[in-house]
Amino acid sequence: MCGFCQKTGRFSESQIADARRTVMSHSEDRAQTVTHFQGEAAAEQRLHLQRRVWNLLAKGSVFSEMAEEPLIVEAMRLFLGSGFIMGSIAANRILPDGPGQEPHIDYPYWDYHQPDTFPAGINTSFPLNAQVTIPLDPFTVQTGATAFVPHTQHELRYPGEADRFFERCERMEADPGDAIVFFGATWHCAMPNRSAQDRSAVLIQYLPKFVKPMEDLRAMVGDAFVNGASPTMRQLLGLDYPYPQNLDEIAVATNAEGRKNAMR
Repeated sequence: MCGFCQKTGRFSESQIADARRTVMSHSEDRAQTVTHFQGEAAAEQRLHLQRRVWNLLAKGSVFSEMAEEPLIVEAMRLFLGSGFIMGSIAANRILPDGPGQEPHIDYPYWDYHQPDTFPAGINTSFPLNAQVTIPLDPFTVQTGATAFVPHTQHELRYPGEADRFFERCERMEADPGDAIVFFGATWHCAMPNRSAQDRSAVLIQYLPKFVKPMEDLRAMVGDAFVNGASPTMRQLLGLDYPYPQNLDEIAVATNAEGRKNAMR
């Protein structure tokens, strides 16, 4: 596997229009700029042209539909285990002339500049991350389709100058409604938008059940959302995996219940 695969036409025109409308409305009047992996100083002067919208689950049911799409869910089960969770769901909007990013790897690998903070011997023999990108606008070379270097998911390190990323990279070109699935350990980055149109996308991160999520999705969506969530969404929010717990408190409650039953 080269590090990514693409499934065409996973989402309808109406779903894409709904998602795009929501993303535009939440990013039009305020420039919540992207802060991860920004490049040279010249690009930083254009950061207001690259915007991020967080907590999408609370902003429209279409984003739950995207996160729970059956083919994506089945792929994640095979890749990350049947108990996988969701670590983040956000949108990235790059306006015309918006800057790209530095080549990088994704959470939970993204601070691998400090390898001593990871377990000794960590490798990618089993994945700790999967990314899904759903374009809301055409992903072309001109609009800044994500660049990646095939097979680099096996490296587990950041690319350096000697790796000639921009000479070797390919593009994740796609149409609105496609689903791009890739291992976040693959070297990749958003590229500059050199077109006259927006380049926006929904970005979903999935993780094995034991990896700490990047966003506290459960707290962000609130009780009403959780109470109405499907079994799949409850799993994605980590509700099927009960840790961490106050086991001392549970033991006290269990013992009290046991004494009560013994007296009956």
